[in-house]
Amino acid sequence: MGQLDGKVAIVTGGSQGIGLAIARTFLREGSVVVTCARSSFDLCPAAEDADQASRAMHVATDVRDDVQLDHLIQTTVDRFGRIDILVNNAGGQPPADIAEASPRFVRAIVDLNLIAPTVLAIKAYQVMKAQESGGSIINISSQASMVGDGGRFLAPYGAAKAGLNHMTRSLGIAWGRKVRVNCVSPGYVDTDVMAELLLPNDGDADALQSRLPVGRMGTVDDIAQACLYLSTDRASFINGATLWVDGGGLQPVDTYSDQT
Repeated sequence: MGQLDGKVAIVTGGSQGIGLAIARTFLREGSVVVTCARSSFDLCPAAEDADQASRAMHVATDVRDDVQLDHLIQTTVDRFGRIDILVNNAGGQPPADIAEASPRFVRAIVDLNLIAPTVLAIKAYQVMKAQESGGSIINISSQASMVGDGGRFLAPYGAAKAGLNHMTRSLGIAWGRKVRVNCVSPGYVDTDVMAELLLPNDGDADALQSRLPVGRMGTVDDIAQACLYLSTDRASFINGATLWVDGGGLQPVDTYSDQT
């Protein structure tokens, strides 16, 4: 038996990277999974075999569009009857110097990374609170929510994720009797986005990994396992928390220069 047998989960941004890993982990653990992304797919991209495909669905959704979010929620309930888990993973930002960023760009980044997950959490809560077993909402934040970058490329994103951490705590306090709300905050994770956007600003991968206390970058499965834990009854007393899955955080240069 899987840890999520009988559960129904929505994973936003579930067609690639961390979101895809979360969706696949949930499917392997017996959950029904509904992924969403702006792209359309005939089959859920997370499904790895016929059995999983029968428990999976993909709904093309721009999470910044309230009408499309309503469609995502209603489609899930119509087909599977309930929503037990929501993982708000969709987000991100192309690198941009804050001094050169347009007001439209800043608003779009905050909308994607703070407003959209908050709105979807509210919509999912309306379903979860009516269920005897309630539900679990997990927001995916970022190490950038805690560490400023001097405005060089991720300032609006980091600020929005910091707001998401606060919103997680607030919603956990408000809804904890029926729905637990938690946050997973990844550090440097080995993804295509990391390679294309972040590593050019922080040096090569080997140099970056040498500054992480655990000596390696994270994997998408590291984040997926944290989400799995928070989705189960093993985490029933964890609510309103931000779990830092960052290997201890990026340390200053030369912190480990005297170690072998």
